[in-house]
Amino acid sequence: MRVKSVNFAVMEVREKEIYKVTLIGSLVNAVLIVLKLIAGIFGRSSALVADAIHSLSDFVTDVIVLIFVKIAGKPSDEDHGYGHGKYETFATMIIGLILIGAGIGLMVNSIEKILHAMRGGVLEQPTYLALIIALVGILSKEWLFRYTRRVGLRVDSQVVVANAWHHRSDAISSGGTLLGVAGAMFLGEHWRILDPIAAALVSVFIIKSGIDIMRPSVKELLEESLPEEDVKQIEKTVLSIPGIDGMHHLRTRKVGNATAMDMHVKMDGNMTLREAHDRATAAENAIRSKFGKNAIINIHMEPFNKESKDLITPEDIESPAQSLQ
Repeated sequence: MRVKSVNFAVMEVREKEIYKVTLIGSLVNAVLIVLKLIAGIFGRSSALVADAIHSLSDFVTDVIVLIFVKIAGKPSDEDHGYGHGKYETFATMIIGLILIGAGIGLMVNSIEKILHAMRGGVLEQPTYLALIIALVGILSKEWLFRYTRRVGLRVDSQVVVANAWHHRSDAISSGGTLLGVAGAMFLGEHWRILDPIAAALVSVFIIKSGIDIMRPSVKELLEESLPEEDVKQIEKTVLSIPGIDGMHHLRTRKVGNATAMDMHVKMDGNMTLREAHDRATAAENAIRSKFGKNAIINIHMEPFNKESKDLITPEDIESPAQSLQ
């Protein structure tokens, strides 16, 4: 009961951290949406209006984070024996899709403006209001990126880190907008095409960011195993427990922010059930000290048999000194 209460306390602190950073991001995004729309309309900058729409996509992803992290923080129940961590993975997927959608929308809009200018159309000249708000957007979103990413790494949340990169993509988008607005203002009528060209280039990076964010989520949803270095770390940790003579059938995966694994371990067949249980518990505690308290571990104990072909013994694992080389 004490272990469970500690785990719930850790989850509660984590959830509060995620909510705090997301609410701050939502507030900043809401302010930026209004400012960019006003500056885009009255500052005669269609690029800034498009940037406001991109900020709106940030606001939508913040709402998604608030909804899904609340669900992901729930403890396991009869319908979700491994907890609700996959909801967080699903939310990360949605953020990636929104990023890709926003990037494609910006690209289409930019291409339309480029074609309009190439056909002899005249693009509107932005004002200083648009220039100032674009600069404010860059500084605000870059600060949000650094703050959100720091929190996401600290609480080990993919969805928060993904949201941080969404802030960075918006900062990049605002950078393209700033260049376009400045070029249109100071280089003359024929250079106003710089605005949509810069926006088109930025949209490529936004789409790439969405794909990069989605990739680990896709791997997790497809039950891909942990990286080889993590598997080696698990093997080394388990085989360092006295009384565990070998292991095999190790299977690993991610469940949200938790690491899950199943394994068979070999022990002396003459050992009592209590002794075998104590060694298995020691292995679980050692793994959790390296992979987090919310790690999901299933250990099947077997009598030791050196003739097993797929058996991994302590002799097969490199020494700590070798691993540092």
